[in-house]
Amino acid sequence: MTVERVLTYFFAAVWLVNGLFCKVLDLVPRHREIVGRILGETHAPLLTKLIGGAEIGMAIWILSGIARRGNAIFQIVIIAAMNIMEFLLVPDLLLFGRANSIIALFFIGLIAYKEFALSD
Repeated sequence: MTVERVLTYFFAAVWLVNGLFCKVLDLVPRHREIVGRILGETHAPLLTKLIGGAEIGMAIWILSGIARRGNAIFQIVIIAAMNIMEFLLVPDLLLFGRANSIIALFFIGLIAYKEFALSD
């Protein structure tokens, strides 16, 4: 199995786990709390599930291989936007506080490396 294939499965797994287990199944309530604090408590359960569904969709898109570069750019933009908002608005709810941004930057870099350096 190539490094490119392993990274593809890794990225899909990250989106699937965060979407399905953390948000749709609400196994990590901190995700709902983040959504509630940023978008409002009233609709946080529904919005969290919808965000989780979108993350599952991202995993499927990654595995499909359709528009790979567009997908990579979209992932990078979404991860950056999400992490900037969380860094500024809810650092106390993040697993590693503001240091989560370091993990996000690494993930973004790995996505960019896979799609723009490894891919043909």
